[in-house]
Amino acid sequence: MPNITLPDGSVRSFEQSVTIAQVAASIGAGLARAALAGKVEGRLVDTSYLIDADAALAIVTDKDPEGLEVIRHSTAHLLAHAVKELFPDAQVTIGPVIENGFFYDFSYKRPFTPEDLAKIEVRMAELAKRDIPVERSVLPRDEAVAYFKSIGENYKAEIIASIPQDQDVSLYREGDFVDLCRGPHVPTTAKLKVFKLMKVAGAYWRGDSKNEMLQRIYGTAWVKKEDQEAYLHMLEEAEKRDHRKLGKQLDLFHLQEEAPGLVFWHPNGWTVWQEVEQYMRRVYRDNGYQEVRCPQILDSSLWERSGHWEHYKANMFVTQSENRDYAVKPMNCPGHIQIYNEGLRSYRELPLRYGEFGSCHRNEPSGALHGIMRVRGFTQDDGHIFCTEDQIEAEVTAFNALVRKVYADFGFTDVAVKLALRPDSRVGSDEAWDKSENALRSGLRASGLAWEELPGEGAFYGPKIEFHIRDAIGRSWQCGTIQVDPSMPERLGAEYVGEDNARHTPVMLHRAILGSLERFIGILIENHAGALPLWLAPVQAVVMNISDAQADYVAEVVKNLRARGFRVEADLRNEKITYKIREHSVRKLPYLLVIGDKEKAANVVAVRARGNQDLGQMSLDSVVERWQAEVSAFAGTA
Repeated sequence: MPNITLPDGSVRSFEQSVTIAQVAASIGAGLARAALAGKVEGRLVDTSYLIDADAALAIVTDKDPEGLEVIRHSTAHLLAHAVKELFPDAQVTIGPVIENGFFYDFSYKRPFTPEDLAKIEVRMAELAKRDIPVERSVLPRDEAVAYFKSIGENYKAEIIASIPQDQDVSLYREGDFVDLCRGPHVPTTAKLKVFKLMKVAGAYWRGDSKNEMLQRIYGTAWVKKEDQEAYLHMLEEAEKRDHRKLGKQLDLFHLQEEAPGLVFWHPNGWTVWQEVEQYMRRVYRDNGYQEVRCPQILDSSLWERSGHWEHYKANMFVTQSENRDYAVKPMNCPGHIQIYNEGLRSYRELPLRYGEFGSCHRNEPSGALHGIMRVRGFTQDDGHIFCTEDQIEAEVTAFNALVRKVYADFGFTDVAVKLALRPDSRVGSDEAWDKSENALRSGLRASGLAWEELPGEGAFYGPKIEFHIRDAIGRSWQCGTIQVDPSMPERLGAEYVGEDNARHTPVMLHRAILGSLERFIGILIENHAGALPLWLAPVQAVVMNISDAQADYVAEVVKNLRARGFRVEADLRNEKITYKIREHSVRKLPYLLVIGDKEKAANVVAVRARGNQDLGQMSLDSVVERWQAEVSAFAGTA
């Protein structure tokens, strides 16, 4: 006689074992229709799951985050079902849920075409409307292997064969289609109403380039049609804002095959870079950081002592010289400890804050590279704070305030905070991890911040707070972090003399605000769709003449504005002014200054702001006053 405890604390008793669906029906017909799955003692299960003992139960509907996950998982299987009906010779492999959707990999004799995708999507809709029950069954492993071999699904058989022999295998059937899956799934295909197939891409079987190239069909699925439409609109906007296209259009940077994952910065792009770096240099200066610079290549023995050789070697570029192994630094922390170790430190010097615009290299897989967002060579606004355990909370609290101010100066005010906790592969004792994680929690509480915890996602040497900024079209980007590391200073021999005249190991806080400057600049480009704010724009204004008669005055205006610190160009070409305006508007410049005979005679300029705003005639002093106010308001740089 199971007693079922519901989320509101109420208890329902049943005389015999009961399914999730039956519990939902006992509560009400509306809930029975809405039920997609259940959570029994926190574990997500099908509505057909049989409860035969006392348990806590939550009914999952499409209003719950888990409900959307179940819908997307089930839609991936609906995709495979449709493919098998239309292309019986195709073999299905793996089809997981991903952010905003799902994919499924197939082995087929020819590439799928856009026309194929359209047909598959139509068949998926037909299968959904048939209201086909989705039923779970269990087979012993070897029986499941034999079954999938018998129907020609060799990839599924290979997956199952890798499961321990004594384990049973979970299968799901919808109509004639049977798939391997741990579930859960929706009770019927009629629950799948809003979905769209997006594209086909190549993917190696089991992610190994030595294996067969499969075809990966991506799709998206949602609860409401308007949610899907909003997502598709966001993708359209993202494509328009793609930093790779804008980088070329605005002559900011380029990448080429001879230097995969490495960026060639053009003058315009390097101007943006310098504005960002100099802004952060002021942040260093104003917040007690001493800027340092460390070598690019260090002996492998140092990386062994720091723990990187064991935990991170696969991501490091290594080289040899005179029978010694070296690694190009993937991060700056061991180098900063070497600077700290030069001389005996006192507790009176702590906290000691080092900052570096450190050039790092990581051997990222070529398939993971993405413009300047994911590269092999990058620069971090990296900092390390050496402090005592008692100082951690104050340092974390101060950093939390600083990082939010910096983001606001760049125009980002929607910031989510996450706490990444100990991974399975890590250094240090559980006691040290407990202290480190609790210290970060204390700093977050002291800052008055809400946060989400991410088990298993910390660095191998310590937990970290992550800061995720949301851009103009709603995408989230993880940028800043602060990490507590009690292990590396000890491993590398860092010490200070305490008030008791004894030697102690400092705690090191790893922190970055922007993270990779390359990636952050890519985010800025996409957030602003290339129309960077005045203080960041590589060219802030172009001064144009209508005829040769104004050429001298244009040169005088440009000289005057440059002397006041603005990045201004002259356009004295013998072209129609409408042509010049149109051409420079495409460059997304903040301001265009037009000079004709009237402006020259009155010692003024005609001002056009980005977005085709005609501001009329203004004196240079008025222009400068406007620009200075705009720069100060946006970036806090006055």
